[in-house]
Amino acid sequence: MSGFELNGLQLGVSTASVQIEGGDRNNNWYDWAQQSGRIADGSVPQNTGDHWNRWREDTELLASTGVQHYRMSLEWSRIEPSQGVLDESAVLRYRNELSALLAHGIRPLVTLHHFSHPSWFENMGAFEHPDGVLIFLRYVRLVVTELGDLVSDWITINEPNVYVTGGYFAGLFPPGKQSLAHVVKIFNRLATAHILAYELIHELQPHAVVGVAQHLRPFQPALYWSPWHHGLSWFVEYMFQDAITEAMCTGRFKLPMRRPRAIRPGRYYDVIGINYYSRSTVVHLDNATAANVPVTDIGWEIYPQGLVDVARWAHARYDAPIWITENGVCDNTDRYRSRFIHEHLQAVVASGLPIERYYHWCFVDNWEWDSGETPRFGLVHLDHETHDRTMKQSGRFYAEIIANGGVTEELYRRYVAGQVYPRNDR
Repeated sequence: MSGFELNGLQLGVSTASVQIEGGDRNNNWYDWAQQSGRIADGSVPQNTGDHWNRWREDTELLASTGVQHYRMSLEWSRIEPSQGVLDESAVLRYRNELSALLAHGIRPLVTLHHFSHPSWFENMGAFEHPDGVLIFLRYVRLVVTELGDLVSDWITINEPNVYVTGGYFAGLFPPGKQSLAHVVKIFNRLATAHILAYELIHELQPHAVVGVAQHLRPFQPALYWSPWHHGLSWFVEYMFQDAITEAMCTGRFKLPMRRPRAIRPGRYYDVIGINYYSRSTVVHLDNATAANVPVTDIGWEIYPQGLVDVARWAHARYDAPIWITENGVCDNTDRYRSRFIHEHLQAVVASGLPIERYYHWCFVDNWEWDSGETPRFGLVHLDHETHDRTMKQSGRFYAEIIANGGVTEELYRRYVAGQVYPRNDR
């Protein structure tokens, strides 16, 4: 059957501040983009969608889709432009946006660290600095104190594994280092930062819902008959996601991480946040894609079952409600995004897992980190020159799923039937 009901699954969309706001020149990604060759298409984040000024337009557009949830991040560099200095106008700007969301019946999920932070924090070493965690906690206290009357759902840190591998292993994100010692060190610091932030938020807001948005993916050996590839798959999965997820959720730091004396084993999550995009085929210590599989416009395998696989793995270990905090596809011409949405939602609903929310990545085409403006993940098309927004066919499909409480056969015929994925035929 092509149709299905959502059966209580609530739908939303996700964004991140530096990817949509534009204008800010005081963060680590602005500094990074000024260095020649760092961004694939040469674009810069301060020229992205101008959401900082167009938030009212975007909120109205968001409300028109009927979404129940909106995941957003706050730009630390706007709130605390210099160390210890609060910009009250930036706080008011975020208060106004959050209030408008609530007025439209949209519940905000706020991310406190989504890859970006102030230049002054980066220049002192960020989480490498001995006081980096304490400085982050001071920021967390400030935000929850200032905005806690409008927000009770929090993500402390987005994709700690991607932040670390991008910035300290592959050298593609700031600060551009390539060091296994730094990888382990920053994993330790981020796990500590999350655990202490979790405790702090609950001290300030006892009924808050707090978690991490973990980037999870299945890993498969390139050659199933090869013991080497099986062992390598296990090792990459363990180093990329298993160890850091365990440390953040439970306070149990497995090798090569080491538990700080201030941290005790416990339960440091109220919800399991999962960002899911693709499956990895392991050949070396990096990601590869199998041959003859459906792929996105940037070559990632499209594998809906993988979303269920990682959700089932996480639920078996941590037994909590699940929020799919990101799931989306780079489809630059919107020719198969509706099929992607249909297949992933259908897999979620059929899984029988306690998945409460699904946040599609992303709402409006954004600035995609080291890839720049070229990849398009949005339900809404962004003209990068004029910043005009236009709802895509997939955005209309998403809105109709919400309105209908699922996918009818008629919706399937209108939006999904006939859509074909590209394939990796190498």
